[in-house]
Amino acid sequence: MDWQSPAESLPSAFVPEAMHATLRGTPPVSGAWRDGDHPGDRAFSQLGPFETEHGDALPHVRLAYESFGELNSDKSNAILVFHALTGDSHVTGSAGPGHPTTGWWSGIVGPGLALDTNTWCVITPNVMGGCQGSTGPASFSPTGREWGSRFPYLTIRDQTRATKMLADNLGIERFAAVIGGSMGGMHALEWAIEYPNTLARLGLIATSASTSADQLAGNSLQIEAITVDPFFASGDYYDHEEGPYRGLALARRMALVNYRSPDELNDRFERTWQSSVSPMGDDGRFAVESYLDFHGNKFTRRFDANSYISLVAAMNSHDVSRDRGSLEEVLREIRQPSLVLGIDSDRLFPIAQQQELAAHLPHVLSGSVAEIIASPYGHDGFLIETERVGSALHTLMATPA
Repeated sequence: MDWQSPAESLPSAFVPEAMHATLRGTPPVSGAWRDGDHPGDRAFSQLGPFETEHGDALPHVRLAYESFGELNSDKSNAILVFHALTGDSHVTGSAGPGHPTTGWWSGIVGPGLALDTNTWCVITPNVMGGCQGSTGPASFSPTGREWGSRFPYLTIRDQTRATKMLADNLGIERFAAVIGGSMGGMHALEWAIEYPNTLARLGLIATSASTSADQLAGNSLQIEAITVDPFFASGDYYDHEEGPYRGLALARRMALVNYRSPDELNDRFERTWQSSVSPMGDDGRFAVESYLDFHGNKFTRRFDANSYISLVAAMNSHDVSRDRGSLEEVLREIRQPSLVLGIDSDRLFPIAQQQELAAHLPHVLSGSVAEIIASPYGHDGFLIETERVGSALHTLMATPA
């Protein structure tokens, strides 16, 4: 396993003790990208003042983004890709200065791939509230201190509107496609509703029209795991010697269980021990515990606890019918050719949610039902099954607008 790859992008695998040893020591207070860090492949767009749906004001917002491929003369070949909860702008490419992990969709975006950068220019922002270059809780406020607990509540609609401001700054009037998986699919769907004349195609992968009660419940547990960490300090931990890494690691472990399917975890780990020390009263660990512990620990080195809470809270806000009418009426207004893709073993975004989308969107490529990929990898299948997801996206991009 390449330990610099995001856990979501690889099948589950046994983690040797030597790999655990690479993460010894206390993690940083925050794993956020900070001003002064190596920019990597990021560019930055200054958006100016921003008022949230809730009525809070940010005096200035910045979005970090990356682009892959060249814009043509009329900028008609741009594709907008939104990332999932723990993703960022680094959709493809190697790990290196400024980028703690390899690209999360490197099998999809690139020369000759489904989103062919010889033809298309793929633009991926780090959404507002994120922690990899865009304005978020770990960013400095006008007081010279991190926003921390003072960072405002954001919705998916807020984040989508900020991304539209980025598109305006780049002079892109209409995207050849707007695509997203998981949380990114929420943004893509909101984009199609709010800005119907600015996209030619829509790609919705392993996502939903609204966040369900079951998803809200899981999200609430993850937020609680972070906030009960004694080092959380009500969100103002940046000047402390130690941050809430235990709570953040626990939230990540909770999430990973839902990202994977029971069959994958059972088949890969069974009841095997991590070492010769028994977990049956002798302080040993089961291998699956070690896997979750390693990836939770690694995650704290590239993410910020406040940002995690902000993004999860935004996901909780997701409901495309809110203040708009019935779900059927809202979705019926989306006129673009649409890919709706689900993973059959997904227990976080079950296929019933994609079937609901497909039933009401008028121009779904697979008819009135979602396209379903059979995969053992659960929700993370949309990141791992790159050949089949890529084939579906290739079909979308070949569909006349």
